[in-house]
Amino acid sequence: MVKLPLRKGLLMFVGVLSVGLATAGIFLPLLPTTPFLLLAAACFFRSSDRLYRWLITHKWFGLYIKNYREHKAITRHSKVVILLLLWGTLGYTTIGVISALAVRVLLLLIGVGVTLHVLSLKTLTPEMMSEKRRTKGVEGETSQGAAVHNCQERGAKRRAD
Repeated sequence: MVKLPLRKGLLMFVGVLSVGLATAGIFLPLLPTTPFLLLAAACFFRSSDRLYRWLITHKWFGLYIKNYREHKAITRHSKVVILLLLWGTLGYTTIGVISALAVRVLLLLIGVGVTLHVLSLKTLTPEMMSEKRRTKGVEGETSQGAAVHNCQERGAKRRAD
């Protein structure tokens, strides 16, 4: 059985690594950003209240998590940027860098798969962004604010035990 401090340390390591990969995914079209941020949030939720609060309230990362958690959607601008970077990078790589036909076909298939996935996500509308979703427990807060509040309650409960 894994001891609790080792488990927490491992979860924090995976969370930090996931944030790093998510950051790289902003600039590298084949590396997804949102799934890594969701993994980081899950790891931090189970290991560090401070890192979890930092992530969900972060100026850029918190918005990815909030939009995906609440709406399973990304903005139209994000879709356009993702697809332009994806196909620009794949086009350059297959035409100018790679000469092996098998690798070109593989990159094409990956590009088609990523494109289908991105297009299958809902597009975040202004109505979705302005919508105030209420959660149980904290009156008048959005789910992101409630998540921070719940995180604080959980930390207080741990200290009391």
